[in-house]
This record gives sequence, C-alpha cells and structure tokens, in this order.
Amino acid sequence: MTDFATRRTNMVDTQIRVADVTKFPIIAAMQQVPREVFVPREKREVAYVSENVDLGDGRVVLEPRTLAKMLDLLDIQPDELVLDIGAGLGYAAAVMARLAEAVVAVEDDAARAKDAQALLSDQNADNVAVHHGPLTEGAPEHGPYDVIVVEGAVETLPDAITAQLKDGGRIACLFQEGALGVVRIGYRLDGAMSWRFGFNAGAPVIPGFERHAAFTL
Repeated sequence: MTDFATRRTNMVDTQIRVADVTKFPIIAAMQQVPREVFVPREKREVAYVSENVDLGDGRVVLEPRTLAKMLDLLDIQPDELVLDIGAGLGYAAAVMARLAEAVVAVEDDAARAKDAQALLSDQNADNVAVHHGPLTEGAPEHGPYDVIVVEGAVETLPDAITAQLKDGGRIACLFQEGALGVVRIGYRLDGAMSWRFGFNAGAPVIPGFERHAAFTL
C-alpha cells in the first residue's frame, strides 16, 4: 500500500520549503491536504512529483511549487474571499480553504465540477463552493473577491476576471510570454491594475485564454 503521507511530507520538504515558502499556514495546509485524492485515480502514483499533473483537455493540477509560491506571494488572510479559476478536482481550493474564510472554485467541466464538490465535502472543506460555468467569466455573482488564483497559463486575461477583484485585492496569474511562463501578481487599486513579477513557472495555456491573432487581409 502506497504511503502517501510520507510522500506528502517529502513534497513539502523537497519542493515547498526549498522554494523559499516560509509561511506556516501554507506549509501546514499542503502537509495536511491529501493531493492524491484530487488527481485522477490513474494518476495517484504521480500526485507528489514536482510537475503538473495532467487532467486532460489542456488542464492540469499545478505543480506543488508553483501553487505554494503563488500562495506565498498572495498572503491570503483568514477573513478573505478567494476565487479559484480552473479548479479541476479541487486540490488548490482545498488548500486555500485552510487559509481563507471561503473559496469559490470555478470549473467548466460538469463532471469535474461534480466530482470536485464531492471530494471537497469528503475532506470537510465546507467553506468551498464549486461553481460550474465558463472559466473566462469567473463567478461575479459571488464576488467581489479579495484574491483570485488562475490555475494554468494564460496568453490573455479577460477584463471580466480582474473586474471581480475588490479594490485592494490581488490576483496570481501565470502568463505565457513566448516560450517563457511568468507568474505575476496583480493589484487592483482605484479601479486600475498594476502587475509585479513573481517567479518563472510553466503550465499549459487554459482553453479560452489564448491570444487570438488579429485578422488581416
């Protein structure tokens, strides 16, 4: 029988702590949430490797280091509301549920959304609501949000997403810039967005977040 608890500890020690993630609530959450539960059953053996886990359809569970560093930079507080774009089966939402007051997790695949809600309930993540709908639209009816996390790369980020941030809110997003993936943290102040470099990372571009070339004759 696979010892996932040991693998989880090893993940935290060899992927999270060494990435200069020092905030105890993040380390504790990633130590406690069983990542293997939130990946496809046939992928459980690779749940703790230091890479993205493929969900199919261009979607992934972000590698542990990428998620942890995003959360470290966002510094989610216990009284904050978080929007999770591209929740998949709910792993990041389960982690953030331990940091925030509540999480709204958006998933566009109906079967995945249903599975995510069941898995999150099984893990007592009762402060997560799974919202089934287009990822590019977010969930404005539950906002505005203190924090937004986008789980995958984007070439372009719809204004409809950043518009759901509270003034003073922040967003973590992985921008695909040529061959390079760059995580930036965006801050909404007086209705305008400003972005700061976070770190380099890689993930597939989420379907719907591609940059469409301008049509020319």
